Amino acid sequence: MTSAVKTLVIKVGGALLENADCLRAFLKELDQISQSQPVVVVHGGGALVQKLLADLGHKSEKKDGLRITPTEHMPYVVGGLAGTANKQMVAVGIEVGAKPVGVCLADGADIQCQVNDPDLGCVGEVAQGSAGLIQHLLAGGYLPLVSSIGATADGQLLNVNADQAAEAIAKILNGQLVLLSDVDGILDGDKQVIPTMTRDVADQLIAEGVITDGMVVKVNTALTTAKTLQAPIGILNWREPKLISQWLASKDCGTTVVAE
Repeated sequence: MTSAVKTLVIKVGGALLENADCLRAFLKELDQISQSQPVVVVHGGGALVQKLLADLGHKSEKKDGLRITPTEHMPYVVGGLAGTANKQMVAVGIEVGAKPVGVCLADGADIQCQVNDPDLGCVGEVAQGSAGLIQHLLAGGYLPLVSSIGATADGQLLNVNADQAAEAIAKILNGQLVLLSDVDGILDGDKQVIPTMTRDVADQLIAEGVITDGMVVKVNTALTTAKTLQAPIGILNWREPKLISQWLASKDCGTTVVAE
């Protein structure tokens, strides 16, 4: 492995955690990819958090695709994302023979976050950061599994959207970014995969209500990252982990997001 090989930053949502076979296949595929290219996983856990909050009688809402997170929800959000979801992935990673290390955005104090929008509560965004801890783990041959719980400079824990967390890490590492979804890519009005996505097409589909909810965040994240890195971003289905290697090699599956 040479220093010229870019780090692959891959984001997966919490729905993957509910499918043991897919999670096992996903981590096995990433372990294989990591033999020739450094890999960092950034994960969410929205479904797990949603169920936990509902079971405890808490109402959970979203605004513009981002989960509104009141202060009283944070113990459950942190426990669900940085605890249960993260360590479940670590355990399965060990099972498939990888060397997983579970961390969150706050660990190592390399990545500082700030409040995104006061109306969203304890929802954050990455303000600045470096990759010291992640690079240290990669150099040791480990597979970093990063949950999207961050912290401010004064120690406040924040819930960061996992797509945006992956975007920030990809920028810090100057790496490649792949975002996994529960669909085969970005879909048009006829539910067909759009092979290539540009800003103009995205704006039109968002205005028409074709792209909605969390996919709006995912698409905007991919577009801004593609522009910053001047590199294509992949949006693929987590149910088919073999597509990750295929996209890296040929960009002929899923949706490839490009900067104009």
